[in-house]
Amino acid sequence: MNLDKRQADEFAALLAVAREGSFVAAASALQRHSTVISKRIGALERRLGTRRVRLTEAGARFAERLRIATDAIFEAEQEAAAGGVELRGRLRLAFPAAMGRQWLAPALPDFARRYPGLDIEVDYAERYVDLVGEGFDAALRLGTLGDSRLVARKLGDHRIVLGASPDYLERHGVPASPGALAAHNLLRYTGPVSTPEWRMRRGNLRETILPAGSYRSNDIGALLEAARQGIGIVGFGDWSMARDFAVGTLIQVLPQWHFAIDEGIYLVRPSRQFTPARTGAFIQWITRLFAGGLPWDAGAQASDNNPTVTSRLGK
Repeated sequence: MNLDKRQADEFAALLAVAREGSFVAAASALQRHSTVISKRIGALERRLGTRRVRLTEAGARFAERLRIATDAIFEAEQEAAAGGVELRGRLRLAFPAAMGRQWLAPALPDFARRYPGLDIEVDYAERYVDLVGEGFDAALRLGTLGDSRLVARKLGDHRIVLGASPDYLERHGVPASPGALAAHNLLRYTGPVSTPEWRMRRGNLRETILPAGSYRSNDIGALLEAARQGIGIVGFGDWSMARDFAVGTLIQVLPQWHFAIDEGIYLVRPSRQFTPARTGAFIQWITRLFAGGLPWDAGAQASDNNPTVTSRLGK
């Protein structure tokens, strides 16, 4: 089939609506009036002999195949014009909010400087975005993977740890086992991907704790700050407390015990035959970033030089 300008405009409109989520947003992205986008979608639906293609599952599959095809054409054009050196186009990324802001946001400008032709958009959110449905090129995920439509690459281990301030432990004592946590104020996370119970292990030992306390939030940073100020014991990924452990604002609790939900840190992308060069460049960059060691390892290692819980508190 020969693709004429009219068909190309219709396909571009469908892709924009699928990516942006509405006619108004698609029109803004394409710098066209929303009525133009509506007419192009309507013409495409009539030509395909269907209605409301943009809202159906078949329409979503059609849009995804279009995106793959246009990505391939775009990349081929880039390589022909610039010898495969200059990358251009939009790169949409999704990072976990707290970890992304703390450890990835400071590093990402290096990637932007390497590829100044890219239009980079980063979504920071604790929820798991729908990469295919929302048009993301890649995302970082913590924990268990369950979407078979995604290709995953493990970047490192993700370990859950417990922490509390020296002041809190002086006032309430240091728990010697997971069972002893029942006597403590456990700060509870209520945001996306939260767990109602803490399953912990040490060798062949297993214990399950139902965290209870007087302080809860859907924001990781807020709970960490509450822990620093002596409100209770908090449990998050080691990345979130590495700096606190290093400087002593938080002390690790029950370091010999591990959470059974410890999993990995994964880079995920949609499963497709063709990976755009811009996505491949980001995969290479972030793989190199983590290959040098987890960004927070230096802080965690520095904490080894701090006094232990027992010696610090004189217990």
